[in-house]
Amino acid sequence: MLKYRKILLKLSGESLMGKKGFGIDSEVLTFFAGEIKTARDAGAQIGIVIGGGNIFRGLNAHTQGIERVTGDQMGMLATMINSLALQNACELQGVYTRLMSSIQMHEIAEPYIIRRAVRHLEKGRVVIFGAGTGHPYFSTDTAAALRAVEIGADCIMKGTRVDGVFDSDPEKNPDAIKYETISYIDVIRKDLKVMDMTAVSLCKENNLPLLVFNMDKQGNLLSILKGDNIGTVIHNEE
Repeated sequence: MLKYRKILLKLSGESLMGKKGFGIDSEVLTFFAGEIKTARDAGAQIGIVIGGGNIFRGLNAHTQGIERVTGDQMGMLATMINSLALQNACELQGVYTRLMSSIQMHEIAEPYIIRRAVRHLEKGRVVIFGAGTGHPYFSTDTAAALRAVEIGADCIMKGTRVDGVFDSDPEKNPDAIKYETISYIDVIRKDLKVMDMTAVSLCKENNLPLLVFNMDKQGNLLSILKGDNIGTVIHNEE
């Protein structure tokens, strides 16, 4: 029995690097696809937004002499490369998928249309949303929040390489304290780097829970779908 039946899974582009310093690790792709298949087979409707930071980060473009709008557009194209790779990995495991893009590129992806995306989900297809929002100055975190609201998701699940939200970076501070639950207001007040502030505000305004968990541990995605106490739940204050 699933607690969350329709979800938006947010993955970072960096998560696809695995132990590499750049690009895509095929073992990570295969692992993620397996976790997604298990969740889909359990009855979950799954939309996915994946970043492009393993290939190109628009925010860092200015250091290379690239102006912001162009850099963000390059970042959107990087998300499409990752989305195609994830789509291929899922389909190799027998998971029907659809890739939808905010930027028109008919040869490789469907244009993003809300009703069509919802219909794909109802038919049991995993829908990957590529190219962010299609606009510069908005991160893939914001794209994930926006798509989650639009498709009527029960929550956003942000897969990371740590076990939830901490008061400091647990990879640098072994004494970092993990939050089991925390409100959006406290995330903003404490300036916790969970998602960018635009995404956090969008989730808060639409009363959309955000669950942060370790995607690298096998079985975690299905467990959190069932409502197990894994990771950190961010919500509005009651």
